[in-house]
Amino acid sequence: MEKILSALRALGVEQYIITEKHTDSLECFYVKKALDLTRRADTAVTAVQVFRPFEKDGVKMLGDTEVTLRPGMSDGEIKKALEGAWYAAGFVANPWYPLPAGVQKPARPDEGGFAGRPLAEGMKTMTAALFAADTADDVFLNSAEVFMRRTRTHIVTSAGADAAWEKTDVWGEYVCQCPAPVDVETYHQFNYRDPEIDALAADVAHALEMTRARARASAAPKTGTYTLVLDREQMRELLGYYVGRSGASMIYQKYSPFQLGNNVAGGALTIDLAATEPYTDYGAPMADRPLLEKGVLKAIHGGARFAHYLGVEPTGWYKAIRVPVGTTPLAELTREPCLYAVAFSDFQMDTFSGHFGGELRLGFLYENGTVTPVTGGSVNGSIMDCQGRMTFSAERYRSANYEGPLAVRIEGVSVAGA
Repeated sequence: MEKILSALRALGVEQYIITEKHTDSLECFYVKKALDLTRRADTAVTAVQVFRPFEKDGVKMLGDTEVTLRPGMSDGEIKKALEGAWYAAGFVANPWYPLPAGVQKPARPDEGGFAGRPLAEGMKTMTAALFAADTADDVFLNSAEVFMRRTRTHIVTSAGADAAWEKTDVWGEYVCQCPAPVDVETYHQFNYRDPEIDALAADVAHALEMTRARARASAAPKTGTYTLVLDREQMRELLGYYVGRSGASMIYQKYSPFQLGNNVAGGALTIDLAATEPYTDYGAPMADRPLLEKGVLKAIHGGARFAHYLGVEPTGWYKAIRVPVGTTPLAELTREPCLYAVAFSDFQMDTFSGHFGGELRLGFLYENGTVTPVTGGSVNGSIMDCQGRMTFSAERYRSANYEGPLAVRIEGVSVAGA
C-alpha cells in the first residue's frame, strides 16, 4: 500500500481508489463420493483505479483507468503500471463527477456462519451435506466440485475511505446421473454465504429425483400457451429483471424507462435489495434497501458516476434480492393444467426486452389427472405481459443472491414443442 501511495504521489495522481484483496481458498474435487483432488490457494491482488480530471471543449471531464498490481512487483514496475494507467485515463472523456467520500473504520471481522472456522472444517460440513441424499443405486452424483473462499478486502481512496472486511463463502457444482432407462446426466450449482446444510441437502435430493424423472421423459410438450410454473434459481433470474432495469447506468443511458415513484411492476410486487458486502467499491457503507414496494420503484442503485449524472444517491451495485413469500402452497401452484418447468439448458432473462425463456430439459405436464415428465421444446415469455399475473409460493428458497418464494405460477406463456 505504501509503495502504491508513494508512486501515485510521485505521478501527481490526486484521485484514486485502491482495492486490496487477499484470498485463501480450498477446493475439493470428487469422483462419485471419492475425493480425487484437493487444491489450496493463497492469492493477493491489488486493483488501482486512477482518475484524471481535464477539460474538453470547455467541459470538465474525469477519465479513469484501472490497473492490476501483484505482489513481488518492484517500485519501478509499480510506477510504470500506474503511469500507463494515468496516461490512458486522459482518453476517457466522461463528464465530471465527484468521488464519494467513504468511511474510516477498523477492519470488520467475518460475520457469516463460517466465521472463526478453518476452511477445512467448513468444507467437511458442506461436503457431508452434499452427499447426504446420495443413497440410491439407480441415481447418484457422479462428480462434484466444492470451493470455499475466505476473502479479506481493504479499500483506500483519495476521498478519505479506509475500510477493510472479511467474508467467507462456499459454492460448487455437481452432476447427477441416472443410467436407466436412458442414461442421462444433469448439471447443478449452489452458492451460499452461510453453512446452509439443510438447504444444500434438500437441493441435492431434489436434483437426484429430477434426474430420475429426466431419464423417463421422452416427449416434448405440445406447442401452445401454458400456465407455467418456475422455481429455485429461475426465480432469481426472472426477478433480476427489476434489479437490472433499476440500475443507474441503464436509466441514464435510456435503456430503461424506470423512474422513482413510478409503478414499474404492474401489481403488488415487493422486492428488497440485499447488501452482500458491508461497503461499496469506493468505501462507503452499503445497506439493505427497498427496491419495489407494491410495484412502485423506491431505489435506483449504482456507482458514483451514473448516480451523480441522475442526481441520486450513489448506493453501490446490488446483486442479491429478498422477496416476500406468497400464501399459495406449491401443491396448489401446480394444480392442473400447467407446465412445471424444473430444468433448462440455460434459463435467461433479457434485461433490455423483458423476454425470458430457454430450452426445456425437464418439465412436468399436469393435465387430465396425470403428471407426465416432458423434455425438449422451449419456453418464451415476457415479464411485461405477465408481471400482473404472477402467483408466488408459500414455500421459501434461499441461495447466495436470492431469498424468497420457491416458485411462481405465471399464466399465458408460449411454449414451442411437438
